[in-house]
Amino acid sequence: MTELTLEQRIDRLESTEAIRQLAGKYSLSLDMRDLDAHVNLFAPDIRVGREKVGREHLKAWVDTTLRDQFTGTSHHLGQHIIEFVDADHAIGVVYSKNEHETGPEWVIMQMLYWDDYERIDGQWYFRRRLPCYWYATDLNKPPIGDMKMRWPGREPYEGTFHGLFPSWQQFWSRRPAADQLPEVAAPAPVDRFLQTMRGDTPAPKIRVR
Repeated sequence: MTELTLEQRIDRLESTEAIRQLAGKYSLSLDMRDLDAHVNLFAPDIRVGREKVGREHLKAWVDTTLRDQFTGTSHHLGQHIIEFVDADHAIGVVYSKNEHETGPEWVIMQMLYWDDYERIDGQWYFRRRLPCYWYATDLNKPPIGDMKMRWPGREPYEGTFHGLFPSWQQFWSRRPAADQLPEVAAPAPVDRFLQTMRGDTPAPKIRVR
């Protein structure tokens, strides 16, 4: 890890807290349907889909998604790991346990966000959020088995909760020999824990719902 000056260390602490606040503000503004507050957490030139750019397009997409699919939502944040690429760019993983009122159904969800953060003119923003889902199901129907994404009125499908990290498939693809101790890789550098875990795994194709 590169040696940082005292000023740089203080800046990193302040930046870490600002990014944590960013994730909290995302959940609150989304659940309270304050779409202006919500989209202003993203970079002004945020990409929406393949061809659209800007907060106006993001607001239109979020409005349609929330208005047509959910009556109410609640996002409960868990652990948040943040790593800095440089002084003005960072990546992060945030766990989120969510509840959704969708018509006559109450759907619970477990997911994580893979985030890219960028500081622009002294302010931290989301540059990109990848929502990776493990399950979504009616409150009274535990999602045992495959195809854990089970929205009412839709065919079940696989989420991408484990898709960012190769360790999931590697773990299940082989069992260590019973007669020998397994090898242990060298620890990841302090500032590259997430990047070491992910390796060169490409971002999965996200299906929002």
